[in-house]
Amino acid sequence: MKIIILSTAYPLRGGIAHFIGLLYKELVKTNEVKVITFKRQYPSILFPGKSQIESGDTAEQIPAEVLVDSINPFNWLAVGLKIKKEKPGLLIFKFWMPFFAPCFGTISRLAKKNNITKVLTICDNVIPHEKKPGDIALTKYFFNAVDYFILLSEKVRNDLLTLKPGAKNKFLPHPVYSNFGQAVNKNDAKKHLNITGDRLILFFGFIRDYKGLDILLKAMALLKNDLNVKLVIAGEFYSNEHKYLKIIDDLGIKENLLMFTDFIPTSEVKYYFSAADCIILPYRDATQSGIVQIATNFCKPVIAANVGGIGEVIENGKTGFIVEKENPEALAGAIKKFYLENREKEFVENIAIEVKKYSWESFVSGLFELVKL
Repeated sequence: MKIIILSTAYPLRGGIAHFIGLLYKELVKTNEVKVITFKRQYPSILFPGKSQIESGDTAEQIPAEVLVDSINPFNWLAVGLKIKKEKPGLLIFKFWMPFFAPCFGTISRLAKKNNITKVLTICDNVIPHEKKPGDIALTKYFFNAVDYFILLSEKVRNDLLTLKPGAKNKFLPHPVYSNFGQAVNKNDAKKHLNITGDRLILFFGFIRDYKGLDILLKAMALLKNDLNVKLVIAGEFYSNEHKYLKIIDDLGIKENLLMFTDFIPTSEVKYYFSAADCIILPYRDATQSGIVQIATNFCKPVIAANVGGIGEVIENGKTGFIVEKENPEALAGAIKKFYLENREKEFVENIAIEVKKYSWESFVSGLFELVKL
């Protein structure tokens, strides 16, 4: 099948670009596939990070045409007409926030005028974590031009059917992120990062308010006197950095933290996950999380808040712990239980079995089952 993927992709950075890179590499095994990405993904005023471009020699590199301007309607028309002319059987979008809906919706409508192209979107979210007026109207504009929906959690699937009853859809679990290299010895990883500590837990990824880092910091304050554990914070601030630094000072936990708050290059990710005993997701809100699938790839247990679809991939008491959201006491209790009951080895062995469920081959097979219905 001739397929065009339109999404964030290399040389742009981040989890969605990595997802598209891995999807492309699986699809291209048996299909003619082209990727189109953004020449302007976000206007600078809306982008809180330091750079939108991937760095490092081991980045997830795939061939992509850099064409799309997210805020220029004349560009959308040109891209839509270009795709219409190329006549792909399937046009795939990765959708995660309503900001892109006008662009995606316009391109979809134009591309489909060839009466050949069908549109499929893979949804991280339907309802965004950080809601704004007009989100639903914008999302509906795009979704009304979509033929097929892949949802990465049952929570997102339910949101879709509330917004668009009768939509042709399929829930497929988020595959593992296998592009970060092999795990390294825990002590070697600590040496590489120049960190010490017998007990290390990891908070990884962009720091946004909905991810609940402040809740984890409060849990660390509860643990500091009776459990010798250090928290590694690895990720760039996308929210007010000073707010979090003040919480750290007020709680008196600076000595219990190891902070790496620049963007983490792809080549360095394996060291953070390899150094940690378990990964902590104290989210206030979520649909699913790519961080869980990075952890799964490295066979690392996860302790997470019970939000969205996260509990669909973490088996409580088997591959990690699920706790009540926005509850520092419950989170601290789970971390303490993990160490005092020596659960790491058991969880790692169970994850090594579970990881087989989350292959890219299975994901693509499920995608084509939906399209051929």
